[in-house]
This record gives sequence, C-alpha cells and structure tokens, in this order.
Amino acid sequence: MSTKKSSRKCNVKNKKERLSPEKSMSFHGQATDESIGTLRRPRTVPDLVSGIVTSPTETLRPKLTKLLINVTVQRSLGPVQVLISPESTVGDLISDALQQYLKEGRRPILLSFDPSCFGLHYSQFSLESLDPDEKLIELGSRSFFLCPKQIGVTMTSAPASASSSTCSKEVERVGWFRFMDNFLK
Repeated sequence: MSTKKSSRKCNVKNKKERLSPEKSMSFHGQATDESIGTLRRPRTVPDLVSGIVTSPTETLRPKLTKLLINVTVQRSLGPVQVLISPESTVGDLISDALQQYLKEGRRPILLSFDPSCFGLHYSQFSLESLDPDEKLIELGSRSFFLCPKQIGVTMTSAPASASSSTCSKEVERVGWFRFMDNFLK
C-alpha cells in the first residue's frame, strides 16, 4: 500500500509543475513580477470591418439575399414559412406560399391553387389586399395573411353565387351596418 500512496503524491507534484504561472495567478490571485505591469488582452482582428465602413458616420449593412416570411392561410392552424428573395413581388409570394402549403399537405385543402384567386393582407383584420406587383422589401412586414378572393355570402341583399371582389369591396357592397346587423341577430 505504501507504493500506491507515494505514486499519488508524485502525480500531484507533477500536475502542479505542469500548471502555467498564468493559470495559478488567476486562480490563486498571486502575481509574478513579470505580469504585474501588463494587461492581457484578447486576440482580435482589428481590420475585420474596415471594408464595410464608408464614412465615419455611415455604415453599410450587408445586402439581404433571402427573406423568411410567415404567411397564414385562412382557416389554417399555423403559418407557412416561405424563403424568398427580397426583390420578389407579392404575386410571387402568394404563388410560393400556395406551393409550400400544398407541399406540406396542410389542411383544409384549398379549392384552387391559382395565385390570382387569392389576396395577401397584412393581417386577418385588414380589408384591403396588397398590390400583386409591389416588392416585398418595400412592405415593412414579414408576416401576412392569405385569403381567397372569392367570398360566398348568402344574405338577403347579396347574391348566392361567389363574387371575385376583395374583402373591402365586399363590405362596401353589402354595407357595414347591414353586415353587422345580420351577425348580431
């Protein structure tokens, strides 16, 4: 047994000898004569952003190559995530969102996957749909609501067939007060 204890003591001495003075200084708080006047700094690359700065007050941002946009389809449980170029239009986003919806096998199954049959809105409470020719980078939002343009409303003043108007035109045609009166009854 005495051999095991003596070997342990040797291993402890060897470990202490292997420690560098910097580690022991930081752990124990004892400084050597060499390190008292110097401050250890992290190694950095000072010219990392030198190519990006154009003037002292202006910094260029890197150009966006793709946008991750969430599109919630009407009556669907969650948004469809679409990765698209910022130079694309609203019509391209509608088309890509419908393709992604079909690819993921989402429910409810849509009656049509024609992009011209759908309108893209900022939210489900927005009545006006976005212009299909507008660029995505100019919209200022990354979350949208997709609903079909064909709205089948069976009311006494509205025809039973579906119309191809937008939500705002449907409200104007039916009249907001008559529209609300039918829901309050």
